[in-house]
Amino acid sequence: MDRPVTIPRPHRRQASSGSNSAYSLMSVEENIALRLIKQHADVEDTESSPASPEDNYGTGSTGKTYFDEGGYVSGDKRDKDPYVRNRFNQAASDILPSNRAIPDTRNAMCRLKKYDEDLPETSVIITFHNEARSTLLRTVVSVLNRSPEHLIKEIILVDDFSDNPEDGASLRAIRKVRVIRNSAREGLMRSRVRGADAATAPVLTFLDSHVECNVHWLEPLLQRIKEDPTRVVCPVIDVISMDTFQYIGASADLRGGFDWNLVFKWEYLSHAERSARLSDPTQVIRTPMIAGGLFSMDRQYFNKLGKVWQCGGSLEIVPCSRVGHVFRKRHPYTFPGGSGAVFARNTRRAAEVWMDDYKELYYRSQPLAKQVDFGDISERVRLREKLHCKPFRWFLKNVYPELQVPTLENSGDAHVIRQGPRCLDTMGHLVDGTLGMYPCHNTGGNQEWRFENGLIRHHSLCISLSPEDRVTAVLAACDPTDDAQMWRRQGEIIRHAKLDACLDASRPALYLDQCDQYKFSQQFSF
Repeated sequence: MDRPVTIPRPHRRQASSGSNSAYSLMSVEENIALRLIKQHADVEDTESSPASPEDNYGTGSTGKTYFDEGGYVSGDKRDKDPYVRNRFNQAASDILPSNRAIPDTRNAMCRLKKYDEDLPETSVIITFHNEARSTLLRTVVSVLNRSPEHLIKEIILVDDFSDNPEDGASLRAIRKVRVIRNSAREGLMRSRVRGADAATAPVLTFLDSHVECNVHWLEPLLQRIKEDPTRVVCPVIDVISMDTFQYIGASADLRGGFDWNLVFKWEYLSHAERSARLSDPTQVIRTPMIAGGLFSMDRQYFNKLGKVWQCGGSLEIVPCSRVGHVFRKRHPYTFPGGSGAVFARNTRRAAEVWMDDYKELYYRSQPLAKQVDFGDISERVRLREKLHCKPFRWFLKNVYPELQVPTLENSGDAHVIRQGPRCLDTMGHLVDGTLGMYPCHNTGGNQEWRFENGLIRHHSLCISLSPEDRVTAVLAACDPTDDAQMWRRQGEIIRHAKLDACLDASRPALYLDQCDQYKFSQQFSF
């Protein structure tokens, strides 16, 4: 999952005492999730034996019985380098209690919202493979401690053939937890389907295995589904640092999107959309795509689902629901067949089933995908026909008009902007980032630009001016109503449409300077 843009917030840690403070039951708040435990572990499958009660229970100072959190976490596999196994700092996670305090990152107006008392129950489905025990336990505990008890029907853990079966089996002792273990690696989607098949609640909620649910995260999601069961809803995804495990609130002015390579990306709402939300920041955000790791939906709708938007549903981000997620730079484990091949197969299947003639734009972006076998899609094609799903052209017009469509006959409207051996490059930056000149590599990517109605566009980002000095060129979410983003090409120079100044590349970051057609740093070829 890609990392969303974040807004730094103060970090608070739960007070505790004793040398083994992370697992002390003398904490400020009792860890209710680990107190109300089952007296007997359920047996869900024959692949892993249930943990014995004496291994999982301890007695706290209150005289009540608790799950042995310390024993469970200390039994996990560790390496000298705490990043090796999970690609995050496992040592930082292991010292934190499962019920640590986290900041309430919602807008203050969310705390005034009221929800129906008869919301539907949900089955929470969490798939994992070799997850660190501390993060897996913290995920489960956050669901139980920060959700109304009557709304959680069950938590279904699907163990996708982890090396140690007890990673999941031990958690059967916790109330409402069911564990299913695959007999071989199946991957995320098959594991989720298996969990959904076992679920009994009317709503399914899918979570990753390294998240922390925030206060009142669940009610806003269930309210939207109760009102319309064709909605697929997801929370704002806060950031849990992979290094320190600090919990950081993310911006609520983001939605999910994609380019023609079908890679998910976060993108800012337009200036007009952000302005409209100022009066009520609790409004849901309609989004072309969701990150895929955290969402809720009606169980019956899941069972007949095609592509949501094209088949009559909708995707929403609900700002009053917040869930933190550990964002990593790369996956800690391998995929059957290799991650690149799995991604290419899945995206090619999506393109062939749902994108109609627009699939050619996907193949232009990912030419090697044509060499990947995508299997039998006849069942998915029949499903699309059965559900009377709309064409991809409808999706582009009504849901994602911001996705720029190059002509299928001619892709020549994409340019590099060259100055000698160097080309204009985003330098990997996003919104508010500067631009620079970089040796031309002729492969598109960060050096691909389009001129459209006065905008100089790189996918959903456009060249604008820094609001701080109105001189430095920066990237901004494309907005044709923003005068700062308007440019004109005059011969070899790029002149700002509203200011008597031109783009200049004589500094590391492009900037505006007095126009001089004879100055090399202002001469660009296209």
